[in-house]
Amino acid sequence: MYVQVHGSGGARGWPQPGCRCASCLRAGANGSGRAPGRVVVDGLLQLAGPQLTVLAGAGPDEPGGPDGPGGLPRGPDGPGGLPRRPDGPSGLPPEWDVGSDRVLAGYRVGQLPGGWDVTAPDGARLLVGAGTGSAVTVPPEAHYDVALLDLPGHPEQLGRLRAQGAVTHETLAGALFADHRVTSERELSRRCRIWRARLLRDGETLITSAPAVPGAELRQLPCRTLVLGGARSGKSAEAEMRVAAEPEVTYVATGHRRPADPEWAARIEAHRARRPAWWRTVESPDLAGILRQADGAVLVDSVTTWLTATMDECGAWDGGTASAAQLGKRIADLVTAWRQTTAYIVAVSDETGLSVVPETSAGRMFRDELGRLNQILAAESDEFVLVIAGQAMTIGDGMLPCR
Repeated sequence: MYVQVHGSGGARGWPQPGCRCASCLRAGANGSGRAPGRVVVDGLLQLAGPQLTVLAGAGPDEPGGPDGPGGLPRGPDGPGGLPRRPDGPSGLPPEWDVGSDRVLAGYRVGQLPGGWDVTAPDGARLLVGAGTGSAVTVPPEAHYDVALLDLPGHPEQLGRLRAQGAVTHETLAGALFADHRVTSERELSRRCRIWRARLLRDGETLITSAPAVPGAELRQLPCRTLVLGGARSGKSAEAEMRVAAEPEVTYVATGHRRPADPEWAARIEAHRARRPAWWRTVESPDLAGILRQADGAVLVDSVTTWLTATMDECGAWDGGTASAAQLGKRIADLVTAWRQTTAYIVAVSDETGLSVVPETSAGRMFRDELGRLNQILAAESDEFVLVIAGQAMTIGDGMLPCR
C-alpha cells in the first residue's frame, strides 16, 4: 500500500488563511506551510477529513466504479483529474452509517467513529483520523500497518491504540492535521519525538513495508524525566503530554487529601478530568516503593506534595535532629529507587527558588529541602525540563538515548 500525503495540516491548513496568531505567522514566515489534511491510497482512494472519494482510475467493473453497488461517485475521467465530491452529508452517501463498511475500488473501507479504516487487496491496513478535534475508535482485534491521526489535538488516542494492540512498534504512526494548536513546527517535532510518531510532511509517500519510527523499540531502556516549573507554569500539562502516547500509564498522586479545602479538591478534579480514563491512578506517599515495582510509564505529580506529606509523617517541621534524620532516610530511599527504576518515569516538581523568600522558618526549611531534592533528581535524570509560561525547555546535556 502506498499512502501519499497531499496535505498534512488541519482543516484549513497551517497557517490558516487570515489568521494572525503567533503560530500561523511563524508558519508563514519560515515557509513551513501545510495544506489541509488529505491522503491518497494507491492513487485510487482519497481521504480528506470526513470526506472520502474514489478517484479516476478505478475501473467501471470494480466495486468502486460508477456502476458498482453502493459505490461512491468517482472523479472525472482522465489523467490528473480532480476528484468529484460525493453527495450526502460529510461527503458520504446518506445510507452509509458509522460502523458500516463497503468495498470500493477493491478496498474494504469502514467508517469508524472519528476516522476511516481501509484494507487493501494485499491485506495492508490503514487507519486515518477524520480531522482536527477527532479521536478515533477502532474495532477490537484491529491491527494497522499505518495510522495517521490527529496527534496535535489528541495524543492520548495513540496511547489507547497501543494499549489495545491496534498500533504496535511495527506500525507507522504519523501526526496528521497539524495546525496552530501547536505553537511552532519545532514544538510539533519535539512532541512527535516524545510520542514516537512520524512528523508528516506535504508530498510525503508512506509505504506499508517501510520501518516504523527509528528507535521506537528502545522502550526497554530506563528513562527518567524531571519536569520543573513554578506555580501555574504548565508543568503538569507538559508531563501529561509526555506520557499521553504510552500504552500503560500509572498516575501517582502523592499528596494528602484535604476534605476541608474546596480549592484543593477543585484542583484535583481538574487534573482528573484531563487524564484519560484508562490510566491507572495510585494515591500513595510511598513513592520509593512504587518506583521499585513500576512498569510501563509512571507520572508522578508531584515531588513537591510527596515532600510535604513525608515531612508531615516524619514530624520534620520543627527542625528536630531525630525527625531530620528520619526525613533524610526517606529522601535517600527515594533517590535510590529513582536511580534504579526500569520504568519510564516523568515526575513533576516545583521550582520554589524563583518565588519570594518564605516568611516562616518552616517555609524556608521546606524550600531548602525541595531545592536540594530537585538538584539530586535532576542530576540523576535522563531528561530535565524547565517549564516557564507553558513553554518547555530541555536543560543540560548527556541525555541517554532512552527513546
